[in-house]
Amino acid sequence: MRLRQLLVVIDPQETRQPALERAVWLARQNQAQLYLLLVEYSAALEASRFFDSALQTRARAALLEQRGTWLEELVAPLRAEGLELHLDVRWGKPPHGLVLEKVAEMSPDLVLKSIAHRDNLLQRLLHSNSGWQLVRHCPVPLWLVQHGQWQGRTLCAALDPLHSADKPAALDHQLISAAMDLGEQFGLQPHYLHCHAPLPRSLVFDAELVTNYEDYVTRSTAQHREAFEQLLGHYPIALPDTHLIEGFAEEVLPNFVGERQIDLLLMGAIARGHLDTALIGHTAERILDSVTCDLLILKAEAQGSAEER
Repeated sequence: MRLRQLLVVIDPQETRQPALERAVWLARQNQAQLYLLLVEYSAALEASRFFDSALQTRARAALLEQRGTWLEELVAPLRAEGLELHLDVRWGKPPHGLVLEKVAEMSPDLVLKSIAHRDNLLQRLLHSNSGWQLVRHCPVPLWLVQHGQWQGRTLCAALDPLHSADKPAALDHQLISAAMDLGEQFGLQPHYLHCHAPLPRSLVFDAELVTNYEDYVTRSTAQHREAFEQLLGHYPIALPDTHLIEGFAEEVLPNFVGERQIDLLLMGAIARGHLDTALIGHTAERILDSVTCDLLILKAEAQGSAEER
């Protein structure tokens, strides 16, 4: 996984910048270039017939200059350290739209964004929307950074070898390759996890399945095990680093992350249409809301026509 150009989304409302901290941790080990993007917007400084437009323009320019000065002060110690940084302060909304514009301009290897850290539920919902839009639409790997303490020791790739979430087979290979690369480059111990859950007995309406429910569960488990082992068989992965666990992803992943003290969870995402986006976003949101580690989202390569996507 090539990480030479890192785009860091700066939150102008926060004093601490976990995404920048993580990007610096990466850059110190592989001499990556850091591109910082700060997006500012205030409805009060938009053109309005009730206020002088020239005054609003000057006020907006002054605010952007102030943000730029603050950003320069923030990175001054990093420049002195010898890291290569490029700063960009832009005006506009929505924030994720400007981030995606920057991604299109420079094609970074990775985008890093802090996960909103708010005590108020409404504030969390409002600030998290930008993150979820990036999960759905960012075409390059997206690293969502938690505010907790970073240990930088372990990672886990969440795999889906039977593609139950309609993810293409290539996406699992992307996840495994990324996990192996990150482990080698940054000294992270990789784990590979597949969780599966048979249809609950209460939702089985087929008479034959109801009668032979235990047999169905056994066959389902065997099918997942075979697919998981076949997928991992393509790589030199040690058996102790592989985990096949029965249960729903929303429960298994947070528990595994906590028990194994995982620092980074790798997941794949697809979003070909509005319904897919809603469903995938809903599942990912429940996982992200309950895991305590960073989350690296890899997007499946686009397939088919633009209309189909």
